[in-house]
Amino acid sequence: MDLKEKLLPYLRTVPDYPVPGILFWDVTTLFKDPEAFRTVVDATYELYKDKGITKVVGIESRGFVVGAALAYRLGAGFVPARKPGKLPAACWSASYDKEYGKDRIEMHQDALEKGDVVLIHDDVLATGGTAEAVGRLVERYAPAAVYCNFIIELEGLGGREKMPAGLDITALLHL
Repeated sequence: MDLKEKLLPYLRTVPDYPVPGILFWDVTTLFKDPEAFRTVVDATYELYKDKGITKVVGIESRGFVVGAALAYRLGAGFVPARKPGKLPAACWSASYDKEYGKDRIEMHQDALEKGDVVLIHDDVLATGGTAEAVGRLVERYAPAAVYCNFIIELEGLGGREKMPAGLDITALLHL
């Protein structure tokens, strides 16, 4: 059984969420099943175990779940990328467009160090606004390398094309 066949039954789609016309892919149903969750973490770990990752940046909020588990498995630090006003110290911020409006994402100014090897993780790559903004924030730190991973990539929405050129992007599922 391939990864798609293994994980697809654990995903839920929610029509018209968070606004009418959006089909939301919900990974929380995957997280609640121990075997499906383990499969996601293990499959992602296998992709990055030899890359020398020093920090995993998880994007709020579902990116925290697998991102933290990956950081642990990789022996790396974990850095949250959060919505405005959620981090207590000095932050850098980046604005972005999403399917249904505009938003911002922030990271602590001391979250990464020059030369870190960074893995950015989130649940879904759709139109790419959030991940692209986090990528811009990560670049401010002058990392040695940046990788980007998603559980799901929704093809045809242009997310991959918004990401910085040359960025190594992987997804476990392409839907």
